[in-house]
Amino acid sequence: MKKLSFLERLTGSASIDEETDALDEDHEFGEDDDMEINHYGEESEFHGQEEVEEEVQEGELPVDMYHTGDAVVIRALVAGVSPDDLDIAITRDMVTIKGIREEYQEATDDDYYHRELFWGSFSRTLLLPEEVLIDEADAQEKHGLLEIRLPKVDKDRSTRLKVKTKVSK
Repeated sequence: MKKLSFLERLTGSASIDEETDALDEDHEFGEDDDMEINHYGEESEFHGQEEVEEEVQEGELPVDMYHTGDAVVIRALVAGVSPDDLDIAITRDMVTIKGIREEYQEATDDDYYHRELFWGSFSRTLLLPEEVLIDEADAQEKHGLLEIRLPKVDKDRSTRLKVKTKVSK
């Protein structure tokens, strides 16, 4: 029995007669019954288990990040996302932005001609190129554009401390 290669099955380069011959030759029903064809046309073991549903994929939020003289600025388009559905976590060297864009479906899936918009949860974690002052960070949203301003730690700043003495009694 000639087994078709993955490429032959995918492209259909083998003639129909060859495929039929490959299936009919020396095949008895009940043989290979524990095999199934997956989405890619490849055989895989099947142990009577139900297929596991695909996990819901989380989208990655595209961002712009730049710096000014005193701050690191992150911008992201979050149109259609309520500010209450945004979660921004900041450490001195990392920012994580998470959110959910709820879909308001006015048509059934069969009625769409084209679908490109992302709906559902998304997140993005960014390593910052410089340390920032997390207590002075600010986030604003205007017309669907989120802007996070993170003031940089001024490493050149110094101060003088006066040493105090404790008076013991």
